[in-house]
Amino acid sequence: MSSNPFTSGPARHFIDGEWAATGPVRESRNPATDEVLGTFHDGGSEAANAAIDAADRAFRTSWWRSDREARARALWELSLVLERNLDRIATAITLENGKPLREAQFELSIAAPKLRYFAGLALTDLGTAAETAGGMSMLLREPVGVAGVIVPWNSPGVLTIRSLAPALAAGCTVAVKMPAQTALTNALVAEVFAQVESLPAGVVNFFTESGDEGAKEIVANRAVGVISYTGSSAVGARIMAAAAPQLKRVSLELGGKTPMIVFDDADLDAVVPTLRAAVTTFAGQFCMTGSRVLAHEAIAGELRDRLAAALASVKLGPGIDPASEMGPLIDHASVDRVDRLVTGNEAEVILRGGPVDGPGAFYRPSLVGVTDLQSPLIQQELFGPVATFETFRDEDEAVRRANATDYGLSASLWTADGGRSLRMSRAIEAGTVWTNAWAQIFDQFEEGGYKHSGVGRLNGPGGLAEFQEVKHVYRAAV
Repeated sequence: MSSNPFTSGPARHFIDGEWAATGPVRESRNPATDEVLGTFHDGGSEAANAAIDAADRAFRTSWWRSDREARARALWELSLVLERNLDRIATAITLENGKPLREAQFELSIAAPKLRYFAGLALTDLGTAAETAGGMSMLLREPVGVAGVIVPWNSPGVLTIRSLAPALAAGCTVAVKMPAQTALTNALVAEVFAQVESLPAGVVNFFTESGDEGAKEIVANRAVGVISYTGSSAVGARIMAAAAPQLKRVSLELGGKTPMIVFDDADLDAVVPTLRAAVTTFAGQFCMTGSRVLAHEAIAGELRDRLAAALASVKLGPGIDPASEMGPLIDHASVDRVDRLVTGNEAEVILRGGPVDGPGAFYRPSLVGVTDLQSPLIQQELFGPVATFETFRDEDEAVRRANATDYGLSASLWTADGGRSLRMSRAIEAGTVWTNAWAQIFDQFEEGGYKHSGVGRLNGPGGLAEFQEVKHVYRAAV
């Protein structure tokens, strides 16, 4: 595996099948060392408009929207090319994003199967037909048109594919806004698409930007029929408002405050390692991070002590080091933001982690006890390796506390009682509820959020439907 996976020269955008050097050149840094990794062209509205124009042209003039068998072949070929380049792109993610290499490899390992799943849906997604009064009716599923995809920096590989795969399977063409924090990695992802000869020029277009001019253009441009965004709830709300005048379709997977609810009959030997991972995976920069631990009062003391010890033992270091269990945050500004939230709000300090001296944006895991449900530590997405610790007496209080935020992306229950699992799963306001598990996502089952955690769904047949229109066609009998 090469120690430097990046291409020489500034990373460029990939638009209409060509590499474009649009925008000023900026530096990309390794968040573990603060060293410059390379440079990239920082696009904006000019790059966005070029990407949208290319996607619109390809949608209207190529065979992509009408040949589902060819779409399935292209998606399958994409999956194979991605797997051939997995180690190189994973190394790039580790260097530029900071996460441990095994986490970057895992992120990409679940991306190729998504492409194959949606290749299958491209072939098997069917309309319906029936005899109706005086003739025949058909329901046809057609692509919306140009899809605008806005990708976050925390998992740029899989979250790009998670939106692109259903959009392409549906027959849409795509303009993708990639994050500047992973600019060099973005170019490698684009290289994968450039290698697929069965993908017509302009069907997929990538540009990178550090600001939001290009993203705003994607939302505002009338040629874009649907927006797929993954990111914060605040930005998602602004996207929804900006899309409203056009009645443009939006699919938004937004923030989360996943409650990890542990009952007194739970197996703590299984619970503690999972909670440790839930707080520290991707350094807590994950919409499904287990940022709230809710413990039954009968086992709260033991769980608290064991979890604090487990989090204190986490080994920090550069993600490229196999011994590192958690990498840095994405930048020093994130370290400062997380630390202000932890130190600026009233809470019982169970484990004081915090910033680490020296190069790199490292932050040790923290665990804080909170009783006030209105605390910003409960109500705000922290996006770092910090968990709150709460206690409850019974199921009703657990549900009340779990549902006390505007977020509703996911929740995790730990209990041996099957009936309780079903009762709690029904009562919790979240798009995904796991029992005796965490972060289990499957391509064939939809995921998404309740309340401020999102609109629409990704994965599964519902993920495909986000990019489709349904048309009723009637033909009178003659």
